[in-house]
Amino acid sequence: MKESLMPTFEKKMYIAGQLTDGEGRVDVLNPANVTRIATVPTAGISDADKALLAAQAAFPEWSRTSIAERQTWMLKLRDAVIANEDHLRDCIHHEMGKPWAGTQEDVDSLKNSLAFYAEEITRVHDIMLPDRAGTHTHRLVHEPAGVALAYLAWNFPLLNLAFKLGPAMAAGCPIIIRPSEQTPISAYAVGELCQQIGLPDGVVQILCTDGYDVADHLSSSPIPALITLIGSSRTGRHIMQTGSSTIKRYSMELGGNAPVLIFPDADLDLAADVVCGVKFSNAGQICVSPNRVFVHEAVREAFTERVVDKALSAGVGWDKTADILTGPVIDQRAWTRLKRLIDDAVDDGARLLAGGDRPPGLERGHFLSPTVLGDVREEMDVYRQETFGPIVSLVSFDDTSELERMANDCDEGGLTAYVFTADLARAERWANRLRYGEIQINGVKYDIDLPHGGIGQSGIGHDCSYLALQDYLVLKRITRAVAVA
Repeated sequence: MKESLMPTFEKKMYIAGQLTDGEGRVDVLNPANVTRIATVPTAGISDADKALLAAQAAFPEWSRTSIAERQTWMLKLRDAVIANEDHLRDCIHHEMGKPWAGTQEDVDSLKNSLAFYAEEITRVHDIMLPDRAGTHTHRLVHEPAGVALAYLAWNFPLLNLAFKLGPAMAAGCPIIIRPSEQTPISAYAVGELCQQIGLPDGVVQILCTDGYDVADHLSSSPIPALITLIGSSRTGRHIMQTGSSTIKRYSMELGGNAPVLIFPDADLDLAADVVCGVKFSNAGQICVSPNRVFVHEAVREAFTERVVDKALSAGVGWDKTADILTGPVIDQRAWTRLKRLIDDAVDDGARLLAGGDRPPGLERGHFLSPTVLGDVREEMDVYRQETFGPIVSLVSFDDTSELERMANDCDEGGLTAYVFTADLARAERWANRLRYGEIQINGVKYDIDLPHGGIGQSGIGHDCSYLALQDYLVLKRITRAVAVA
């Protein structure tokens, strides 16, 4: 193993096996203190074309590379990630302002994805089909889909990268990764590792674009066979539109507006732990974060008290040595949008029970105190929109006649829903009624081997599990006539 990366945030793109500058540059700001931590290159049209052609050239050989050899490369990269773990965490800590403890999940996800898919690809086997007449044999074989193009969101820079990189490498698909221009540093650091281990040219390429023109050029190219995205439903629709110049596959994890159903017999301490844990960590910038918390009137007061206590006691900040749950939101634009959602809700009758503004002493960064709103109603924007911030919106109910309609009334489609009740029969009934890709009952669990995907406007395909691998593979039928004796 070569020596670890140099501790700098001034990175380069990784195209055609080389670390390179681009036609443009973008400043990366730490949202915790709004200071510039690096100026990194961004791709122009010529850079994008170079990456596309390199991926296209790499496909024939990489797709025919044995599983054992691909596994070797994946595990080499995993080992390089382990050797450079602290630096990768430091990149995320600064580019996102993410509390130090929260950076571990990103790096662990990358290590786990590379190891998991290196093993999972060995479980993909040919499928034999019977022939009714007995005159032929039929075999379905899995082949790499082709060049993959991945667009990443900024909220989990390396976790999102991991969800795409692992299955693409395992399947034999060269992949072009476009990280967010707000958090490109950790992704560029992975490019350094790919170059460091000598990964074959064009197998993995990492480039950032500033604006839609170059990204649209990538999407509209006939070279990618698959476009995969983690982002908003609006972005997903745009990418599908620009990608429609040719027939492509799509795998997309998009927006959501997760409901939480808390029934009178629920374990309120557990429910408050889960809601606040997912809502306040990463400053609520999590696609599966609870947005609309429906609480039965019988336990509304007791549950509200628990949530407010947790909001008031949650550690907020960026100090590397402190016990911190909530960091800053990504930028001032996000902060202003969240503040408007809170103020508009309060003006329209919601009760501000905790938070609602910048925490004292943290006025410089884009920090928003963990916020709890009571008496939230359907017509409020904070109810209708995916907040993507540390805001808990409480909605009370005293019967279930309208609950199914309200919980499923989500413009962005269905990604995740939560149910808390001691009645397992009730839990199963509501799991069947809720139109979401994931139903979490009395807890929350995510891992690389568990499929993650939405319904409707929340996405196509899956991240994680063997199902993600299927997005990068195509089926071919091989039929052979049986020789006549």
